[in-house]
Amino acid sequence: NMKLREVDITTLEVDAIVNAAHETLHRGGGVCGAIHAAAGPELERECVAKYPEGCEPGDAKITAGYNLPAKHVIHAVGPRWRGGDAGEENLLESAYHRSLEVLVENGLTSIAFPAISTGIFGFPADRAAEIAVDTVKGFLVKHPDIEVTFCCRGDENLGLYRALLSK
Repeated sequence: NMKLREVDITTLEVDAIVNAAHETLHRGGGVCGAIHAAAGPELERECVAKYPEGCEPGDAKITAGYNLPAKHVIHAVGPRWRGGDAGEENLLESAYHRSLEVLVENGLTSIAFPAISTGIFGFPADRAAEIAVDTVKGFLVKHPDIEVTFCCRGDENLGLYRALLSK
C-alpha cells in the first residue's frame, strides 16, 4: 500500500494529493506553487473562502482539485525547522497523520505525499523521510485499504525513501 514514484505530484490521478502548504493557505513557492499553478486560480480562492483562519502547523485541510487529475488537494502545514528542539518532529508527524485522517473522513482511499517541510521550511530530509514512512505505516495498520504514494523528484529523497520502504 506504499509506493515510491519519481514523478511530478501534479500529474497523479489519485483521490487526493497533499500540498506542503503555508499557514495562510495562500499560493506559495516550491511544490505549493506548482500545485496551485496546475490546479488554477480557483484553488487559492477556495482556500481563502473556506479557511479564512488558515491552517496551523501539524494540521491539514481539504479542497477540490480543480484542473488537477487528483480529485482533491489536502493542504498540510508542516513545521519550520528551528534546530529540532521546538517540537518539529511531532508537528511533522501530525501533518502526515492529519492528512490521512482527512482522507478517511472524506471517504477517500488514495493519497500522494510530497516531502513535507523539507524545502524552504528546512527540515532535514533524512529525518523527515523516516517520520513520513513511520507515520504512514502506523496509520495503514488500521486502514489497510488506503494507497499511499510518496512522490520524489530526482534527488536525495528518492534514495532515502527507497531505503526506508525496502525495510
